[in-house]
Amino acid sequence: MASRNIRFIQAATSVVKSTHLKPYSCKYSKKTFTQHQLLVLVLFKDYRNQHYREFIEDVGDMERIQEILDLSIVPHFTTLQKFLCRIKSLYLRFTFRKTLNLFYSNNDSIPITAIDSSGFTSGYCSHYFSERTGKIRKHFLKTSISVDTEQQVITGFVASNSRVHDTRHAVKLLRQCHKIRRSDCYVMDKGYDSEAIHRLIREDLHANSVIPIRSWNNEIIGGTYRQEMACQFNDCIYPRRQLVENKFSVLKRKFSGDLKSRRFLIQTKEIANKMIVCNIHRFLQFLRVKVFYRA
Repeated sequence: MASRNIRFIQAATSVVKSTHLKPYSCKYSKKTFTQHQLLVLVLFKDYRNQHYREFIEDVGDMERIQEILDLSIVPHFTTLQKFLCRIKSLYLRFTFRKTLNLFYSNNDSIPITAIDSSGFTSGYCSHYFSERTGKIRKHFLKTSISVDTEQQVITGFVASNSRVHDTRHAVKLLRQCHKIRRSDCYVMDKGYDSEAIHRLIREDLHANSVIPIRSWNNEIIGGTYRQEMACQFNDCIYPRRQLVENKFSVLKRKFSGDLKSRRFLIQTKEIANKMIVCNIHRFLQFLRVKVFYRA
């Protein structure tokens, strides 16, 4: 357990220090802790899937972790909470992009990328309280992710505060993940069936698309690319789409599908942290496999 925590701290520290995040937020900072130390601790908290109070108590007993992070004292749990509220989402996006450098070189492209969506619930109130008041919370943040089906790495994500159609997320996510790491093919389910999505992938991104068509009462299929899907659907590539669902399962099972914050801006930061932690976790899995084969 201890070695796993140490490996995560070392990997997270390396990723965070490679970003544009300055050591201190301003020249008037108390300079008790650096922003690098605080961000690594926030990521470490999500990695351990703990609440702030419980996490800080455990860190107080981890002398090796304190030594690696060069902590003279352990921060109060409110210090981490306020830091997450203060840090700009842009820096978390930079940190997420840096995690991809753990897996790819500059010229690498992804053979097949799968895209799907799910929801992260705003579950800051207990289930017991919800039952007593008769107000079962059902609000969630819809989140779409793109996943490299070969290496099981998250290459992009988009979150919204309301229920939106999959295609609205897809346009933004496709441009985002393709800019970060180009893919040769995109695989999605029927919810993304749209001639505009096909055209974006084929003509703008110059990639292949595999999306099954939706048909109601044998209606006439419109669109050149949708007709192509109806006649020449690739049954060999499409099953790779299931891997993005597996990634969501891993993400929620290991790092929780609940969001503790109440404000939308902080909730999106929580989601970004989960994506960063999930990619670092995947990197550590690769390292364990390499060590196993060398042994």
